[in-house]
Amino acid sequence: MTSYRQAIRSLASEKSPLILANDYDKTTNFESKTLQNIRNLSRYICAIKMNFHVLLPLGYKQIKKITKTAHDSGLVCIADIKLNDIGNTNNVTVRTLWDMGFDAVIVNPMMGPANLQNLVRLAHKNRKGIISLCHMSSPEAKVTYELPVDSQKTPLYHLFLKWAIKMQTDGIIVGATFPEIVMFCKKKTKNKLEIYSPGIGTQGGDIQKTIAAGSSYLIVGRTILAAKDPKQAAKSLFDLTKN
Repeated sequence: MTSYRQAIRSLASEKSPLILANDYDKTTNFESKTLQNIRNLSRYICAIKMNFHVLLPLGYKQIKKITKTAHDSGLVCIADIKLNDIGNTNNVTVRTLWDMGFDAVIVNPMMGPANLQNLVRLAHKNRKGIISLCHMSSPEAKVTYELPVDSQKTPLYHLFLKWAIKMQTDGIIVGATFPEIVMFCKKKTKNKLEIYSPGIGTQGGDIQKTIAAGSSYLIVGRTILAAKDPKQAAKSLFDLTKN
């Protein structure tokens, strides 16, 4: 049975490293819009990511239909809920998401290294993935992820990176809007884990600069979702990954 990490690597190699952040501001007709996105965009992307705010209004059957359609279209599914809780709550949450058809879950390392380690072990036992936050794409990320955590003024994201490497997560989140931090993390990981970069396009992240800095996967939302022709927007981004 293929692991999550093997599956997304294979799809990215076959198609592109683009991940659709299917995160609409409004959830009206969300199911039908998502199914249409999968049908229209699957040739250009390797995965679809859905955030907490769009999952909450949906029912179990609706989510299962979306993830099954995505799988049938050659995509992996990522639940972006930034999970951060105690061990038993974490375990119930990820098992529920896996049962709904998700292949990987984005988590918040503020849960602590022991909780993170337990989640990674559980995920890998079930051939699923855990992607850990390291440094996000919004300007506010500097206020939190760069907070000093010791007398040497080590930034918080350095600690999160260290935990992710030690616990062998399947990747880390580092915003495309901070290419110098992407580059730093890539150097420190020594290819032990992969970098997922949100913030491409609307937030200012540049595809080619982000790839050059060391990102493995590029997360794109509004640039595609808000376009007059989402399929053409996705194709244009796809073409940039090939240059």
